[in-house]
Amino acid sequence: MGDFVGSLWWLVVSLGVLVTFHEFGHYWVARRCGVDVLRFSVGFGKPLWSRYNRDGTEFAIAAIPLGGYVKMLDEREGDVPVQRQAHAFNRQGVWRRIAIVAAGPAANLLLCVALLWVMFMVGRQDYAPVVGQASGLAAEAGFQSGDRLTGVDGRPVATWTEAAMALATPALDRRDIEVQVEDAGGGQVARTLRLSGLPETLDERRIPEQAGFTWRFLLAPARIEGVRESGAAAGVLQAGDLVLAIDGSRVESAGDVSPLVQALGERGGPGMVEVDRDGDRLALELAPRRGTDPGQGGRWELGIVLAAPQVPAYDAVQRYGPLAAVPAALRETGRLASDSLGMMRRMLTGDASVKNLSGPVTIARAANASAKRGIDWFLYFLALLSLSLAIINLLPIPILDGGHLLYYLIELVKGSPLSERAMAAGQYVGLALLAGLMGLAFYNDILGLMPR
Repeated sequence: MGDFVGSLWWLVVSLGVLVTFHEFGHYWVARRCGVDVLRFSVGFGKPLWSRYNRDGTEFAIAAIPLGGYVKMLDEREGDVPVQRQAHAFNRQGVWRRIAIVAAGPAANLLLCVALLWVMFMVGRQDYAPVVGQASGLAAEAGFQSGDRLTGVDGRPVATWTEAAMALATPALDRRDIEVQVEDAGGGQVARTLRLSGLPETLDERRIPEQAGFTWRFLLAPARIEGVRESGAAAGVLQAGDLVLAIDGSRVESAGDVSPLVQALGERGGPGMVEVDRDGDRLALELAPRRGTDPGQGGRWELGIVLAAPQVPAYDAVQRYGPLAAVPAALRETGRLASDSLGMMRRMLTGDASVKNLSGPVTIARAANASAKRGIDWFLYFLALLSLSLAIINLLPIPILDGGHLLYYLIELVKGSPLSERAMAAGQYVGLALLAGLMGLAFYNDILGLMPR
């Protein structure tokens, strides 16, 4: 119940901020072009609160907080007194109408840059793109534990999030790429990752894992929580010990312990178990014993209980001063826009699944999850959502801003506006397309709620 309320709350906050900026873009440019604005509403339906400014514009907050609108003086929507006709939207030149309509998406684009600028000044906490384990394609390319990715396909990366995003596009294209790496010894090497070998049935939400990467921060440390009194480790190992190696084989995570203990038991005789105890590295001799639990099938055991996995602490941060944060925000906006447009193009061509299209349920859950991670991640989420709103609104679909811009571009070419009949037909087509997209997004949301 708590997650539901939190998701609903952060969805309302997110949409409220983004819609307000979007509609303010329309409002601000309309007023600069001399157009009278009758209402600026955040939300739809009956106003819960409203006030008028000195220009006669009603500012309202409505009951349904899932959008908003700016209502301008327009002769197509009602009678306009002769003395006010020059201030009607439909009486403006085509370039002014283009500016007013384009101002909404432009406001969202500027908001994206501003949010990323603030985020970089606050500092975005993340995890380092260090390989914990390599398998499959990554192992074939020569990746090893401790490798730190510094560049993917010519794109610099400083965090695992950036690395995962940089891997996504070439993975969808099944394209082999070069990855720049700083190995565990500090050497700089380049490795060819053959993403052309990815399976046809690719889970686009788990591309790094399917390429064979398990990031270091995902590996739970093999820290001992308790030692059984009757176990082989009694009196030798202690709670709090961090297991580093077993019989000469390095332990990267808690998942490595059981296979190495089985191997030691099958070899026979004692072996050295290396642990970190309060900063001291100790090598202790132990011989596994056969377990007595029938459910374990007589597996070899040391008699230790490993600590449950914990959420790891962030080990990387991207932080800039006020001036340096400006180009960083612009670069990040460019990367996000390129990735978003690329994903849309691949969905249209069938190279990416339409499951990537998300609706309000997924957005609400993402908003809640990012808010829990901290202000830096919530700012990043808002920036990405603002950019997505700008891109979607620029699609040439009637009803959206992009559809109106398409009408005006046609008007520029032919020298006169489209007929009312043609525009009405376009509106119906736009409604059908929008309804289809929304239906698909809701369908994906419902699938996302179902247990896998």
